[in-house]
Amino acid sequence: MDLEDFIIAVYCLVDDALRGEAGGRRIRARGPAPILADSEVLTIEVVGEFLSLDRDAAIFDHFRRHHADLFPALPTIHRTAFARQAANLWRWKERVWQALRAQIPNDPRINLVDSFPVPVCRFARAYRCRLFRGDAAFGHDEVARGTYFGFRCHVRVCWPGIVAAVSLAPANESDLAVLPELVEGTWGFAVGDRNYWSPTLTADFAAHGLTLLAPYRSAKRDPDPARSRALSRIRYRAETTFGQLVERYGAKRVRARDLWHLCGRLLRKVLSHTVAVILNVRCGNAPLQLARLLA
Repeated sequence: MDLEDFIIAVYCLVDDALRGEAGGRRIRARGPAPILADSEVLTIEVVGEFLSLDRDAAIFDHFRRHHADLFPALPTIHRTAFARQAANLWRWKERVWQALRAQIPNDPRINLVDSFPVPVCRFARAYRCRLFRGDAAFGHDEVARGTYFGFRCHVRVCWPGIVAAVSLAPANESDLAVLPELVEGTWGFAVGDRNYWSPTLTADFAAHGLTLLAPYRSAKRDPDPARSRALSRIRYRAETTFGQLVERYGAKRVRARDLWHLCGRLLRKVLSHTVAVILNVRCGNAPLQLARLLA
């Protein structure tokens, strides 16, 4: 499909889901209706994130310049009004994401869990940085092999690569500390890397119908390397989803000054990814081949 068809398809998905979640009630308890409809704002955010435009100003300018015919009210409002309306819809983004996620064929028994670092600033500026004081913390990035200041984004992915849960925690919180929140209410299997090795937690989860599978903590002393390699092959699908969140959607870039706005930005990235997967499935493509959506 071309870009205009993609925008219309996203609007139909978002508008239907938003109306269904509202249940015929007003989204706002009081005050006048906004000039730009809430479903239009969510559509602009979702498509903008899919196009790798992760700044509010870039998204607003792009759509006002190139797609004003699809959103006639957009040129009549100021950029700050658009950004404020988008930020205030964070709770509805989460509800729309959950409603749309249920429309994707997936296997809820197979859950892949992992996390990635979200640095707030460069390490040299960390002690002078005033952003997220009291929320962010120092942590270790195993890929970069260094210390950073910021958060870790913990994600649970359902097979074949659908983002099912997301949690933002300080960088010094371990993966095992956040895992109970991440898998709450799930059953079947949860597959993680070596950071999730915990016989105690595995036994606790087993009592609630969830089997935690993770390679042995130490690769050098691993008693069953073949099992660890098999689990790594299963986790490859989660790596694909993580790569899309980080590369296409810029999930590691912090363009917010407080935790509330940062969580709202993260939610719209996850919502955009979910919408893209839905449209991919409906077009007959593989769920995670997002590049095939726009021909």
